[in-house]
Amino acid sequence: MSAACEVSGLGRDYGRHRALDDVSFTVAPGEVFGLIGPNGSGKTTTLRIVATLLRPTRGRALVFGQDSYQEARAVRRLISYLPEDAGAYKGLTGRQYLEFMATFYEGEGSAGQAGRSRVEIVARAEEICGLGERLKSKVKTYSKGMTRKLLLARALATGPRLAILDEPTSGLDVASSIDVRNRVREYARQGTSFLISSHNMLEVEFLCDRVVLLFDGRVVEQGTPAGLKEKYACPNLEEVFLRVTR
Repeated sequence: MSAACEVSGLGRDYGRHRALDDVSFTVAPGEVFGLIGPNGSGKTTTLRIVATLLRPTRGRALVFGQDSYQEARAVRRLISYLPEDAGAYKGLTGRQYLEFMATFYEGEGSAGQAGRSRVEIVARAEEICGLGERLKSKVKTYSKGMTRKLLLARALATGPRLAILDEPTSGLDVASSIDVRNRVREYARQGTSFLISSHNMLEVEFLCDRVVLLFDGRVVEQGTPAGLKEKYACPNLEEVFLRVTR
């Protein structure tokens, strides 16, 4: 079986600035894989390349064996992407937003699978977000946590084989963060692969099966959270990161 995502020698330059330099890692099917590091370390750039939104300067990113740049259209049928700064149309109700977004994915199938109908996508999204009667309210009345749940539901309801989430719990309260993490783990158990970025290393430690530590656009370490803590004799990933970047 192909890896869910295989990144090899990935590089991205912006003029003279090298945002990514020889980044490599592999995400297994059904795995929750985390990219962690401070702001500016290259996490979002990596995700955008995998999500077909940026062209790499060097190297390549494969999603289930298909090149994210050369075969972008095919890759888009396999993934969903939730940016950190994603928003929903505030003048729509939550349900209207889900119905509108479902029109873009109706009938879209991946890897030989039949596509879902708009009704199926909306029903699945309603179940995932758990907002109940609040779906009848306009998005402008939602808290940040409610909006993020709505967006996560949109990303998962289409049945992606690889879900790419950029800072999925950024700015959320504890209860909303736990709910988002539980949804990710639930879908991973059902076979969805996840590529997640976060600067919150303690959260990632509980959520991810394996992680890559990025610093200044380069991979400085990777492995399981438990394995990295044992290797560096540190109680948490924050201290591992400090140890390897000194």
